[in-house]
Amino acid sequence: MQTRFRLLALWLALAAAWPARARESEPVADLVIYGGTGAGIAAAVEGARRGHRVVLIEPHRRLGGLMTNGLGATDMWEKDKVGGFAREFYAAIHAHYTQPAAWRHETRADYLPRHRDAVAEDLRLQFFFEPSVAQRIVDDFVRAAGVEVWRRERLRRPGGAVKAGNRLIALELESGRRIAGRIFIDASYEGDLLAEAGVSHVVGREGRAEFGETRAGITYLRPERTAHLDPFRVRGDAASGLLPGILAAPPGEEGEGDARVQAYTFRVCLTDVPENRVPIAQPPGYDTARYELLARHLERHPKQTVGPQLFKLTPMPNRKTDSNNQGMFSTDFVGASHGWATASYAERERIWQQHRDYVQGFFWFLQNDPRVPADVREQALRWGLPRDEFAETGHWPEQLYVREARRMRGHAVVTEHDCTGHVVADDPVALGAYALDSHQVSMFVDAEGRLRIEGAFWHEVPPYGISRRALEPREEECANLLVPVCVSATHVAYGSLRMEPVFMMLGQAAALLASCALDQGTSVQRVPYAMLEPRLIAAGLPLRAPVKTPRP
Repeated sequence: MQTRFRLLALWLALAAAWPARARESEPVADLVIYGGTGAGIAAAVEGARRGHRVVLIEPHRRLGGLMTNGLGATDMWEKDKVGGFAREFYAAIHAHYTQPAAWRHETRADYLPRHRDAVAEDLRLQFFFEPSVAQRIVDDFVRAAGVEVWRRERLRRPGGAVKAGNRLIALELESGRRIAGRIFIDASYEGDLLAEAGVSHVVGREGRAEFGETRAGITYLRPERTAHLDPFRVRGDAASGLLPGILAAPPGEEGEGDARVQAYTFRVCLTDVPENRVPIAQPPGYDTARYELLARHLERHPKQTVGPQLFKLTPMPNRKTDSNNQGMFSTDFVGASHGWATASYAERERIWQQHRDYVQGFFWFLQNDPRVPADVREQALRWGLPRDEFAETGHWPEQLYVREARRMRGHAVVTEHDCTGHVVADDPVALGAYALDSHQVSMFVDAEGRLRIEGAFWHEVPPYGISRRALEPREEECANLLVPVCVSATHVAYGSLRMEPVFMMLGQAAALLASCALDQGTSVQRVPYAMLEPRLIAAGLPLRAPVKTPRP
């Protein structure tokens, strides 16, 4: 009997040891980065330059996130506050466009006067660019640094984050591939890795009482902004039902928190060059009711024009645009984005298609619907999709503009008070330099039967430091993960710091922090700031802005 028990014990020990031995040959990286956004690219390049083995995992075809998917108009007011790898990137953009061969449909001299924010000539940086140019430059940086890239690979959800105690040890992907690592960075827009790793996070808006923020929670716009618009399918007839996307009641009390997010859209690249222009087709399942509010708005304001009022035509080189939402009834798909952050991949594909159909239908409506004033239709018909952009995806951007998804709850939380200068981080890793900004969150009918809109705000702030602790989970939750995109911040603060140059600087800072942890053999949370700060400065990352009077 004892012999039988010994044999059984030996068999169980061998069985337990087998997976570990079978995986001895699996790839192991010093730094595993999930998400090839600007933050992910900056982190990967910095890590590889420091001699670490880096594996960068990107769920899509393209690296670069929104920078290579239509967001060519960089939002960063104080251009001298851009440093480190981000400055290298914009310098490479500048160098590209100083070459005559870069200009196919206009000259550099023709382009530069058309937008004052495009180029900081004194810094030799260019901040506006074509998606295809950004893609080539990103790929060149990654290739030169020797980063190993796994494209079109998604984290298995649930269960893709393999942990031992409070440490991540490997990622398992939908394809069956697995990568072990020492330090991990979640550089995705959605925060899928941090969620799978069991790190605390939130989705939506904090209430005003939680952090004492004046712009937090549900924020109602004045009723006169939309008083001219009837919200019912048949005007004046509540029994006919509401138009699509309008809630039947207010979403809550002013200042309350909720799980809603600001509206997403696509940053669509358009062109008015006839030989490079692909007409915008009517999307499948086109529903004209989606644009009824816009039609009624145009009845009251028939002189509104394409560009400044109905949607943006921000000029990119070679007579292309970065076309974003403009105004209350534009390319933002208000109320349709709330479920994205925590949705399954299949559900995200459905939401992605809904947003594409809405945005594509918006352009179709303006170009073809007889209720649109003839001169507005004529203006809109000048524009189409560039034949030389996004050829692999039907000339449409692959990635949805996810303005905000999960936000980590880490050691520190960046709030409105950091952005306004009333709180100053003593351990900054980068500077934010953009206004507190949220797009619309929802439309609803109030008790008087009036259409109302809520969620949007805009408030200018001075440059401010972002604490390293906002990149770190609590150590007991995960000791070897950093999060430079879904950082620990409130909804109000995230509306300022969610800019691509800031993401790149935070990604580079995350890699420098990871490198310190690797050198010290410690958790990311236990790296002394005195060790990190000189590396941040040497990398050219701006840490402190001149002291200014805090904004009220």
